[in-house]
Amino acid sequence: MVTHVRSEERGDERGTLLSFLAEQRGGIRRAVLGLTDEQASSRPSASELSLAGLLKHVAEVEQGWIARAKQEPPAVARDESNWHECFALVGDETVASQLAHWEKVAAETEAFVRSVPSLDDTFPLPNEPWFPPDERVSTRWLCLHLIRETARHAGHADIIRESLDGASAWDLVAREQGTPA
Repeated sequence: MVTHVRSEERGDERGTLLSFLAEQRGGIRRAVLGLTDEQASSRPSASELSLAGLLKHVAEVEQGWIARAKQEPPAVARDESNWHECFALVGDETVASQLAHWEKVAAETEAFVRSVPSLDDTFPLPNEPWFPPDERVSTRWLCLHLIRETARHAGHADIIRESLDGASAWDLVAREQGTPA
């Protein structure tokens, strides 16, 4: 669901990018409002996607990209053997623990984006088969990529939530604000 993102202070491109990313994160957070871990983990369509899985995935992806930009390894290494765990709660993971983790990741993202000397600063993409060899991307590209990734999954979350209990994005915003829909 699209919500209004306040205009940036004149010339604050970083603030604008971070605000749009925060808006999309809000869509996914709203989608899990009021659900149990079991409900959030259910898959109401032919897709393998669940709200809990999307939540975990976007937090993990965001953390991984910020780590790459810092030229550090992601906190969780994924390959064919464990890729499926990126989209499901495992062990003692809960929606609440994933939301708390994502808050920390979001704070790390904001601190990193605000700390780089320029949005034009680049970092190398990892040497993995799905990336072009010797490719570098800018911090601006990173921000736009995170917005795109989060927005895609926020749209998925809207559909999954509505399939679970009929709650639309408008209903969820009203719940979040404590007003009747």
